[in-house]
Amino acid sequence: MKEALFYSKKEEGLGCRLCPNLCLIKEGEAGTCHVRVNQDDRLIATGYGRISAIAMDPIEKKPLYHFYPGTDILSVGGLWCNLKCSFCQNWHIAHQEGSTRFISPEELIAIAKKHNSIGIAFTYNEPIINYEYIFDTATLAKDYNLKIVLITNGYIMPEPLEKILPLIDAMNIDVKGFNPRYYKEICGGSLNPIKRTVKIAAKKCHIELTTLVIGDLNDDAELMENMFQWIKRIDPNIPLHLSRYYPNYKMDRPTTLIETMLSLKKLADRYLNYVYLGNLQGIDINSYCHICDELLINRDYYRVDAMGISNGRCNNCNQFVPVIM
Repeated sequence: MKEALFYSKKEEGLGCRLCPNLCLIKEGEAGTCHVRVNQDDRLIATGYGRISAIAMDPIEKKPLYHFYPGTDILSVGGLWCNLKCSFCQNWHIAHQEGSTRFISPEELIAIAKKHNSIGIAFTYNEPIINYEYIFDTATLAKDYNLKIVLITNGYIMPEPLEKILPLIDAMNIDVKGFNPRYYKEICGGSLNPIKRTVKIAAKKCHIELTTLVIGDLNDDAELMENMFQWIKRIDPNIPLHLSRYYPNYKMDRPTTLIETMLSLKKLADRYLNYVYLGNLQGIDINSYCHICDELLINRDYYRVDAMGISNGRCNNCNQFVPVIM
């Protein structure tokens, strides 16, 4: 356990300033995330170093398609989350207590080096709630040239985000939809902080975005087109992953139609240069040059070959390719 960053003392308790929930935490209680606890008038990060899952994963599984393609990365997760998505895909660690083991930042770095990982990805549950652990690990990792990746819902306040971004190499940010009501009723949060995170992070590190598409909830064509246009205004080269929903956790709605996924990709392709479909079998997930359609990166499941890129440019037309290799 470690004292948390970003909180202030108030008459009613401790005011956490890490995420937009801005929890007011009374003595002996925890914030929405369950891992930031008021102990003796100090906010304690009780999730520090508590690891529920650890594995070597292909970087494409995060998903990150434009960041060191074809490599593996040590992936770790803890427990709990600061949102309450009723469709959560990792609910067994994000929304309930579970078994963990303590791994110090030094030990985590040693494991990454032992397995020749390109770095460490904080994933599976929401990493932001274990901010102090990530910050300490990322600070040490820079001495070993290890990359630090966050797979996150982006629900964080500007001050902690700005503080940690110099230590972060890549992020996949989950933009769950483009309807404020959907965020409030289905996810227990709000949309504007996510939009703010994307804008800030896009200027500081490599980012990719993911949207889980749920039929009749967040698949409205007009709203989705607004989202695609918004991403384009930030940077049309930001890769977008549209992932197909399957029933999970508290949501039993029907699996999203394939036709819906294909239609939204076609719409997104009008605005963005790199759009990928996820959770679909037999779908082309290769990368192509948005100028000449040359095959840039061939992906056969997790077997990856960046055959069409040389020195950061398309082999055919010499167009700049936004892929970090």
